[in-house]
Amino acid sequence: MVKLKKIMRNLAIATLSLTALLAIGYLTPRKWGNYSQTDCVIPIYISNQGIHTDIIVPVKNEFFNWNQYLRLSEIGRDSNSEYQYLSFGWGDRDFMLETPTSATINPVTAFNALFLPTPSTVQVQGYRVLPQNKETKCVKISGRNYLNIVNFLKNSFQLDAGGNKLKISYGYHNSDSFYEANGSYSILRSCNDWTAEALRKADVNTPLWSMLSSAIMFHLNSGCECITVDT
Repeated sequence: MVKLKKIMRNLAIATLSLTALLAIGYLTPRKWGNYSQTDCVIPIYISNQGIHTDIIVPVKNEFFNWNQYLRLSEIGRDSNSEYQYLSFGWGDRDFMLETPTSATINPVTAFNALFLPTPSTVQVQGYRVLPQNKETKCVKISGRNYLNIVNFLKNSFQLDAGGNKLKISYGYHNSDSFYEANGSYSILRSCNDWTAEALRKADVNTPLWSMLSSAIMFHLNSGCECITVDT
């Protein structure tokens, strides 16, 4: 009985310690001090899907035209080339292909995604206007940093020997598709970690622990402003 109590006490201490470490990582930004970008000309948007974040960028601006890299007319079933924005999300291939909503999560697929290195996919969706039914935050970045994000997104696609993107299937809507992606998904590199990596390429602050979508959103300002960090 005494031994069991000791084991339970040690488990409780370990659980509390882990919870405290995760909370610190959730709340702590990677960058401290005052800094800002002096030429904030490009707005980008982060959309929270509940457990997953997407990066939303303009289809075309003076720095890059996505239609030259990804044919807009081939993204969705509706063959619409009038999209003004594209969203990019990365994650476990099987989980994203099989899970249109959180209500349809397959426990086996979810377990494999978390605890085994699994193939990944990129989901691309086109929008005529910014989505209004999701939590979305905006930051403005410089043209140079926008190109850094563009290159990160482009490098997330897996290409065949001819340099072509590998489309898996259309998505759950009339305006999205899934593509084969580079990198393996696991608990050590989640969909939100991927978003955080992209944001860091643009000098946007992210949490030390970025596995949860709410952690990403917590460290973004509510308004579409130049990036700043308070001391």
